[in-house]
Amino acid sequence: MNKTYSPKISEIKRDWHVLDADGQILGRLATQAATLLMGKHKPGFVRHLDSGDQVVILNSEKIKVTGKKEQNKVYTHHTGYQGGLRQITLEKQRKLKPEKILTHAIEGMLPANKLQARMLKRLHVVIGSENPYAKYN
Repeated sequence: MNKTYSPKISEIKRDWHVLDADGQILGRLATQAATLLMGKHKPGFVRHLDSGDQVVILNSEKIKVTGKKEQNKVYTHHTGYQGGLRQITLEKQRKLKPEKILTHAIEGMLPANKLQARMLKRLHVVIGSENPYAKYN
């Protein structure tokens, strides 16, 4: 009789993955990063444990989008005060904080549960091609 294997937290090994966003499509790169953060690429993947790896994304300012998303895609948040609805287009976001574009896309692809915050802590989005996390690899 075979039993289903479930890994223990102490058995989880975390690797480092470096992705280059230069010339990549936003959604495709975000999907790849979310898969690595969740640990779905590992044979011992289980949904109730945080088994993902560390992900570093370089050149976040050079990410590409298709169609007219540069002008039409709008990021919305609310300050919490009356009349505090704030909206910014992808074009303006790219000038102000280009790393937030990728972070927002990846956050939307992660499960909306208690593990999401832990997974996002292992995401490192970097402007430029210099990897400040190379010493940890």
